Amino acid sequence: MFDLALNLSSSQFDKDRDEMMQRGFDAGVAGVLALSSELEESKSLPTLVANWPQRCWASVGVHPHHAKSCSIEQLQQLLGLSAADNVIAIGECGLDFNRDFSPRDQQEQIFEAQLKIAAELKMPVVMHERDAFERFYPILKAWRPHLVGAVLHCFTGSESSLKAYLDLDIYIGVTGWLCDERRGQDLQAMLPLIPNERLFLETDAPYLLPRDLKPKPKSRRNELMYLGQIYSTAARLRQQELSQLKAMTQANAERLFGIRL
Repeated sequence: MFDLALNLSSSQFDKDRDEMMQRGFDAGVAGVLALSSELEESKSLPTLVANWPQRCWASVGVHPHHAKSCSIEQLQQLLGLSAADNVIAIGECGLDFNRDFSPRDQQEQIFEAQLKIAAELKMPVVMHERDAFERFYPILKAWRPHLVGAVLHCFTGSESSLKAYLDLDIYIGVTGWLCDERRGQDLQAMLPLIPNERLFLETDAPYLLPRDLKPKPKSRRNELMYLGQIYSTAARLRQQELSQLKAMTQANAERLFGIRL
């Protein structure tokens, strides 16, 4: 199994990060992409993931929540940070008009600047969009011809937005939101619409603990070893063999990021 999104630097893992990773590998996780959300994290994350060579890789980028704390000039640091052998993507970048932690105009500027960097470097980009389709889509559409590949992680949008993104030939990442009987019903219904060759699954740990775990964990912290629950739920909803789902998402990871699992 491949995990598209793990927030490995989270302070929630400070006490048992090594053990958490080993539990995931023991549970069948073959590869992990650890996401950066700000410049300082982008500087430290490649060193952190080096503890698990050929099993864990990093992205470098600035999340829309942190756009207000970063200038276009500072973003140029990504050019050097991306040179590390275990850095395989730019991001997580995009727009978040749900929480609006950064002014929307700044979010758009920092998002476009990172798409430009990804295009210059010929690196895939990992993106975030929440309640921002009307602005996110035209920006992405304009840049898509210049990008070698792109994935929208933690998709929770509408069916119409899903189809629009698929028309741009990008990958779609789905989290444990899929396992939530309260708010995941729309996503459950849309999951079969994602082609095999465009699907990723992810924990986004320590967030979004799958709600259908049995027995329920004592802690609400999500972690790598629960990726299998997301795969099992996805296989059931897509009426696919679990082995097929694992094989095709592994192939997607190898194709998009140029890695071997």
